Amino acid sequence: MAKVAFIGLGVMGYPMAGHLKARGGHELTVYNRTAAKAEQWVKQHGGTAAPTPKAAAAGCDFVFACVGNDDDLRAVTTGPDGAFHGMKKGAIFIDNTTASANVARELKAAADKLGIGFLDAPVSGGQAGAENGALTVMVGGDPETYARAEPVIKAYAKMVGLMGPSGAGQLTKMVNQICIAGLLQGLSEGIHMAMKAGLDVEKVIGVISKGAAQSWQMENRWKTMSEGKFDFGFAVDWMRKDLSICLDEARSNGAHLPVTALVDQFYSDIQSMGGNRWDTSSLIARLQR
Repeated sequence: MAKVAFIGLGVMGYPMAGHLKARGGHELTVYNRTAAKAEQWVKQHGGTAAPTPKAAAAGCDFVFACVGNDDDLRAVTTGPDGAFHGMKKGAIFIDNTTASANVARELKAAADKLGIGFLDAPVSGGQAGAENGALTVMVGGDPETYARAEPVIKAYAKMVGLMGPSGAGQLTKMVNQICIAGLLQGLSEGIHMAMKAGLDVEKVIGVISKGAAQSWQMENRWKTMSEGKFDFGFAVDWMRKDLSICLDEARSNGAHLPVTALVDQFYSDIQSMGGNRWDTSSLIARLQR
């Protein structure tokens, strides 16, 4: 058992922190920008709520965060009341936010100066993965720091892997999102084609999902896509944030992402249709207008 803090109790962070408490058996202190959410978590899971990230991190062995973007991450780490100012030497900060590789390297350098560990550890698996404690965690950082943190991270994960030095976790998450974006557009067009051709979509999926076209998205999203149901899952707004990070990184490292850029614009169309919080599988909706 370790003394652990969790910063950011959103759709992902709330259940992740819960698994650290229930499965890991750790002593938990939580912080959320909206204090009522932290109090709700404590009422449900036990533990303690703190008024600032700094207070939450005080005396902890491990500090987790899952917030919105680079600026949010800076605010809860190196900001005036940030966790870095409350962490003891030797403690480890694990960032589960999907953010840029640049901010990961920036915070790693800041952590090194303070004598604390830092891992960028974005996750994949969506809300369902977080609630079921079955996320995939892609980690960047020092091997020694990773070895200490891995057993704790496993409380909410089915797969944890060290991908390389600081920033490598975020870069791997970018690859993950690039693959999902292209796959969902292809799946949308395939289902759309089947419907226009008068095929029985269920029968089509039943056959092609057993061959080379098989994917998690196909097996778990074809039915809701064909029914036009999108009020769940990983929001379009979040995917656009993630794809923006991918495209920014590509501009700096010379990668060519023409399909990713195109699908990003298709998601912009979905936003204009009012689908900001629709699941990312809603790409099919723009084909069926």
